[in-house]
Amino acid sequence: MRFGLRVAHWVARALLILLLVIIGTNLLVRYAPGYLTDEREMDARYASGARAELSIEAAQSSSLIRMTTSEMEGWMHGSGGVSRQYGVPVSELILPRLAVSGRLLLCALPIAWFLAASGSICASLGRKPSLIWHAPAALLLAIPTAALATLCLLIEHGGPVLVMALLLAARDFKFLQRTLRASWLEPHLLHARALGIPTGRLLWSHVLPDIAPRLAALIPLSIVTALSAIVPVEVIFNVEGIGQLAWNAAMNRDLPVLLGATMIMALAVIVSGTVANREDQSSEWNRA
Repeated sequence: MRFGLRVAHWVARALLILLLVIIGTNLLVRYAPGYLTDEREMDARYASGARAELSIEAAQSSSLIRMTTSEMEGWMHGSGGVSRQYGVPVSELILPRLAVSGRLLLCALPIAWFLAASGSICASLGRKPSLIWHAPAALLLAIPTAALATLCLLIEHGGPVLVMALLLAARDFKFLQRTLRASWLEPHLLHARALGIPTGRLLWSHVLPDIAPRLAALIPLSIVTALSAIVPVEVIFNVEGIGQLAWNAAMNRDLPVLLGATMIMALAVIVSGTVANREDQSSEWNRA
């Protein structure tokens, strides 16, 4: 019974968040400057037809409730509505690009976790934090995603997987290094190291099992971080994924497509946040 109530509460919360995403996206797009403009108005051959189409669209977009209802009807029918730019169902545009973005994340995330884990283990073993390990992470955190991707294009080295992996590794390194260092400073581990027990044995037998729940909670948070970087990376490297699709939809005021991409990212954030919270609660219960 309690499990059913938890599931119902989660579903209701997720639906409420998605509804707020729909309303917020409609508000931002509808009242953005130039939403009802069209380049065909500048061409005398199309001016009258464009104005007629824009007047019809303006009448449909006059009410936020009508816009929201129209978009929700498209999702309830399973198509997600019709793209304003391409004239095809949104689902036909999103599903293939979702697979491309998924492959990019599946390639970048393991590399990022390996780099972050290797660097944090080496950085946490010393008596004092070393700039040798912290300076690269701080530098990567200070460089915007788009700037790092542009730099890779200019020097003709690296690609979307490398940029995503470096950015995620820099963010995960900070968390892992603090976690590992706090674990190494536990009294029983200090005593074991003083007795000369090999570091590798302590790492695999004591440190990693102790911080495993926190590492599991870090994985969903890494996915959320990756979603925030996927738009500039895909746009700059011309990767035909969900991030590039969302960018093109925003540039062309294609509300159905932009709403579909935003809802998918919001749902991914909801699921990742839920998993991370569950892992945090589990680690707290285990420590208790």
